[in-house]
Amino acid sequence: MKTAQTPTNIAVIKYWGKRNETLILPVNDSISVTLDPAHLCTTTTVAEISLSGGRYQNCLREIRKRAREVEDKEKGIKTEKKDWEKLHLHIASCNNFPTAVGLASSAAGFACLVFALAKLMNVEEDDSQLSAIARQGSGSACRSLFGGFVKWIMGKEEDGSDSLAVQLVDEKHWDDLFIIIAVVSSRQKEK
Repeated sequence: MKTAQTPTNIAVIKYWGKRNETLILPVNDSISVTLDPAHLCTTTTVAEISLSGGRYQNCLREIRKRAREVEDKEKGIKTEKKDWEKLHLHIASCNNFPTAVGLASSAAGFACLVFALAKLMNVEEDDSQLSAIARQGSGSACRSLFGGFVKWIMGKEEDGSDSLAVQLVDEKHWDDLFIIIAVVSSRQKEK
C-alpha cells in the first residue's frame, strides 16, 4: 500500500481545446500555478483489488509498462514486473476542498493516482514522464505533479509522448504571491 498527496492547480494561461480527445492532447501549451497543498490537495492511497473505467485503465496501463520489481523484506513478499499485470487495486482518494466546484479536483486526483501507483510499482520515471501519464486521466493533471508555475507542453507527436508538464519556477519564486480561494458554495458546478 502507498499513499501520495498532490496539490490542485489553476491555469493562468488555459488550453483551448483538444487535438486528440482520447489521449487528451491540447491544441496549445498552457501554464498554471500550483496551489499550496497544505490548503488544497488530494490524498490517495492505493492497495490491491480490481479497477475499471477507461481513463483509469489508460493511466494504469502506462504505469504497469514502467513497473519494476518490488521486495517487501518485512513481509517476505517479492513482486516481479510480470505480477503487476495481474494486480487488482483498491484506491481511496479524498480532497481537502469541495469536489466539482471548479478547483481542478480531477486534475489533483489523477496526478495523485499516477504518483501513488508509481510509488507502489517502483516506477523510476521522472515527474515529467509521469505527467504524460496523468494527462491521460485529466489534461490538467499533468501540471499537478509540480509546485510553483508549470507549463504543459502541447507536444507534436501523434502518440502524445511529448505532451507533458515541466516546472518553470518553484513555489518559492514569488514569496509574496498569495492566491485566495473563497468557496461560497460546495454545490457541484453545472455540466
